[in-house]
Amino acid sequence: MDKDKSKNNKETEEDIISEPDSDDNSNNQKLNVEEKLKETEDKLLRSLAEFENLRRRSEKEKQDAFEFGGFNFAKECIALIDNMQRAGDSFKSDEDLKKSDYYDKFLKAIEIVNNDLISIFKKNGIEKIDCLNKKFDPNIHQAMLEVESNEESGIILKEIQTGYLFKNRLLRPALVGVSKKITKSNENEDKLNKKN
Repeated sequence: MDKDKSKNNKETEEDIISEPDSDDNSNNQKLNVEEKLKETEDKLLRSLAEFENLRRRSEKEKQDAFEFGGFNFAKECIALIDNMQRAGDSFKSDEDLKKSDYYDKFLKAIEIVNNDLISIFKKNGIEKIDCLNKKFDPNIHQAMLEVESNEESGIILKEIQTGYLFKNRLLRPALVGVSKKITKSNENEDKLNKKN
C-alpha cells in the first residue's frame, strides 16, 4: 500500500508539474487569440477608415465635377468677349465705317451682345479680374512689361488683356503692365541718354 500511495503521490506530483505546462499552453493560446483579435480589429478599423476616406474623396470629386465641369467651356467662351471687344475697337478706328449711316447702330448692337455675354458669365460664376491701380498678384496677373513711374513698384498701370476667374479659380490671368519706381540713377541715365 505504501508503494501504491507513493505511486499515487508521484502521479499527482507529475500531474501538478504538468498542469502548469497546460496552463502555459492555454495562456499562450489565449495570448495568440487575443493578438489575432487585436490584429483583426486593427485591420477592420483601418479598412473602415480607408472606406470613409474614399467616400469623402469621391464626394469631393463629384462636387468639383459638378461645380467646375464647365471650366473648359468657359475658357473657350472668353474668346467670344475678346472678339466682340476687338470688333468694336476695329469699327471705332475705321474712318470709312464712321461715315456709314449704320455705324452707331452696329456699335450699339456689338455693345448689347457684349453686355449680354458679360451678364451670362456673371450668372455662371465667371468674373472679370479688376486689376488697374491694384497691387500686382502673380497668382492672377501676368506681367508683360514694366512702366517707369513715380508710383510705388508693383502697381498695375496698364491692362493688356482682361483676366477672368471661374468660381474663384483662375480661368485666364490678366496680362498687365506693372509700375517700376524711377530711382535717381534711372533719372540720371535718362538725362545722359537725352543729351547723347
